[in-house]
Amino acid sequence: MFYSKAIAALKLLGKAELGAPLVIVMILAMLMLPLPVFLLDLLFTFNIAFSLIILLVVVYTLKPLEFAAFPTVILLATLLRLALNVASTRVVLLNGHNGGDAAGKVIEAFGVFVIGGNFAVGLVVFTILVIINFMVVTKGAGRVAEVGARFTLDAMPGKQMAIDADLNAGLITQDEARSRRAEVATEADFYGSMDGASKFVRGDAIAGIIILFVNMIGGLAIGIGQHNMGFADAGKVYVLLSIGDGLVAQIPSLLLSTASALVVTKVGSSGQNIGQQVSTQLFDNPKALMITAAVIGALGIIPGMPNMVFILLSSALAGSAYFIDKRHKTAKLVDTNAPLALEQATPEIKELGWDDVMPVDIIGLEIGYRLIPLVDKNQGGQLMSRIKGVRKKLSQELGFLIPSVHIRDNLDLNPTAYRLSLMGVTVGESEIMPEMEMAINPGRVFGTLQGKECKDPAFGLDAVWIDPNQKDHAQTLGYTVVDPGTVIATHLSQILQSHAHELFGYEDTQKILENLAKSAPKLVEDLVPKTIPLGLVVKVLQNLLQERVPIRDMRTIAETLAEYGVKSQDPDILTSAVRASLGRLIIHEISGIQNELPVITLDYELEQLLHKSLQTAGENGAGIEPGLAEQMHTSLQESTQKMEMEGQTPVLLVSSYIRPWLARFVRHSIPALHVLAYNEIPSDRQIKVVSTVGRRT
Repeated sequence: MFYSKAIAALKLLGKAELGAPLVIVMILAMLMLPLPVFLLDLLFTFNIAFSLIILLVVVYTLKPLEFAAFPTVILLATLLRLALNVASTRVVLLNGHNGGDAAGKVIEAFGVFVIGGNFAVGLVVFTILVIINFMVVTKGAGRVAEVGARFTLDAMPGKQMAIDADLNAGLITQDEARSRRAEVATEADFYGSMDGASKFVRGDAIAGIIILFVNMIGGLAIGIGQHNMGFADAGKVYVLLSIGDGLVAQIPSLLLSTASALVVTKVGSSGQNIGQQVSTQLFDNPKALMITAAVIGALGIIPGMPNMVFILLSSALAGSAYFIDKRHKTAKLVDTNAPLALEQATPEIKELGWDDVMPVDIIGLEIGYRLIPLVDKNQGGQLMSRIKGVRKKLSQELGFLIPSVHIRDNLDLNPTAYRLSLMGVTVGESEIMPEMEMAINPGRVFGTLQGKECKDPAFGLDAVWIDPNQKDHAQTLGYTVVDPGTVIATHLSQILQSHAHELFGYEDTQKILENLAKSAPKLVEDLVPKTIPLGLVVKVLQNLLQERVPIRDMRTIAETLAEYGVKSQDPDILTSAVRASLGRLIIHEISGIQNELPVITLDYELEQLLHKSLQTAGENGAGIEPGLAEQMHTSLQESTQKMEMEGQTPVLLVSSYIRPWLARFVRHSIPALHVLAYNEIPSDRQIKVVSTVGRRT
């Protein structure tokens, strides 16, 4: 029974998670309980070995995050060293009068052998070690850690944005993005912890100085006052033991400070440890070695100089430079004279392939560096979620999946500018004020605002950039107030709506037909490719999207194409037929459930004239007189503005033959005007003619 319990206890103690608690308990014991001399020697030796292990682990670490526990290790090592200082001070002051070995062999060795038993030399050596540790290594490592923490935190938004952009573009998976975000957060935490841990090392150096002088003064007082020793004898014993104790503590402290400095000064993660980086970057340049050899050799031939030493070192450097240069030339010769069979076996190394052609982003958003917080969730940025909301809303409204938006920062842009692109071509750009809000004038406001005047990038309305504390006042005056993220999202939404037909292609059409085949397999089977080819379906759907007609009702569209596709393969004729079938949807998108539809019509004579001109010149309208076209455009623009001022949606009602041409005629110049054909009006809707264009009065 006892044996089994002992085995269980040993297994429990052997668990890695109990290591840190045991070290803490051991430190507390050293602070409170007197330790045997042998155990003290063992712990001093362990402290030196522990510090050396830490230094070597740092040297062979490829990147700092591989030793993420280093700040905690620094704390534990510092506490262990301070606890040993307390324990050794107790032993030195209690047993120092009995002789040098009364405080342990390690302390005696450092006090007698290392510094030759001369406490003056010991003080100088100890002072030099403290200066090196405190003024050079620790101070420099602390400064580098502070700057590294600052720059790492400043770089976090850009790194998070790059991860989100790669995720939105489909370059990485959710798991990869989660892993990279965790690595970025861990890196920031690590450098922040290193900034604080460097203060432990710095404080430990200061404590070493204080402990040395306390031990010296206390030892002299105890030796003279309690043990009746002479000043010289007390100084020889206690000062040497105090210096030996200080050296035993300072050497591990210097090793740990060096490890801290190596961690925070390591640059990059090229797959090489510190030794490999130094050897390849410092001692792999034969020119530098040869010039150094020449300079050292020149110094070696000067009379009075240690000629042999300089000449030996110069010869060694020259020999190293020769062999390194020879190795480089051999490697270059092997590369240039590679066997033909090897070149034929690996042609992809030298030949370009289609993988080298980078595809353009379907939808791109480039932002200046001051706009990065808008897409950084850690800084409260909501632009990413709003863009996803825009994509979801448009996908539901239009009837096909809007592609992902690839977001990236662009240092060539102004800090507060952004740029929208489709297929790699810029389609919109503007500048925003990230710390302010935009107050948009919807057409009727009751006052003015103090701020920077601008234009709404989405619709070109007059607007003003105002401070956020003016938001309530601006809303009371009738302004529409939106934040910078909403400005970009609204602009993106407007761009995507107006260019929806460019985003739609063959793959989208195939996906829509596959979804329709789940509920109407026979319809899809008879439509493509039996009745019309897939390319014609794509063209019809693109025409509908270009005319702002949703393609959600794919069943009606497919049935219409199946019916009229046997009669005509003209995409314009098929588009008109589909529009007539979707008439109820089109009218609902324009006026909702109102029974009466206010419309603009053309004068009978003007409509007949356009009809004849299109029959003669073709559907491009080349036969229409320029003066007539300009006059008609002006009249349509005035009628559209009048309907908008009355709160009505502008609709032009014409015959189905001239409707496609008129729709193209006003598409860009009067985008608010909807051009409908008579056969697109459902039978249960009433028409109210509010104006007629072309009627002579």
